[in-house]
Amino acid sequence: MSEKLYILADANNFFASCERVFQPQYRQKPVVVLSNNDGCVVSRSAEAKALGIPMGKPYFQLKELLQKKKVKVFSSNFELYSDFSHRLMSLLQAACPDLEQYSVDEAFLPSTLDRKNAQQLAQQLHQNLLQQLSLPVSFGIATSKTLAKLANHLAKKTPTGVFLWPENPLEAQQLLS
Repeated sequence: MSEKLYILADANNFFASCERVFQPQYRQKPVVVLSNNDGCVVSRSAEAKALGIPMGKPYFQLKELLQKKKVKVFSSNFELYSDFSHRLMSLLQAACPDLEQYSVDEAFLPSTLDRKNAQQLAQQLHQNLLQQLSLPVSFGIATSKTLAKLANHLAKKTPTGVFLWPENPLEAQQLLS
């Protein structure tokens, strides 16, 4: 029997990614989403993060910079995000009935698959979610929820969107450093 693994699915830049589904001309461009009443930045695309746009900063303090850097600004649309969240969780739950929803865009998928098959499942889910929802979702796989969270952080930096926590203690220690 294989050891228990946790696969953490996390939609990348969830609110910004949801907005891009209906406005694909903003894919690969900097995007931010603001909180209720356009108060603060609550979601940033990778491109906006690369420009140094901070999370949680009031919009009025960033407005000039956002215009100068040609960042597309969206007001929050929580009905849209809720709908995408429901669709995302439904598709994940179809693959793993024991899904544990962690937040609006994150869920743990407990698994008894071996490491290779867990990685293959995550890669397949990554592709399916991109095709079915047009949402980039990263997957971190490890033997604990905490390590799966860290693995997911690393997965966001890989082209496959999947990161399998290493079994080798030296490799694991390097990543923890």
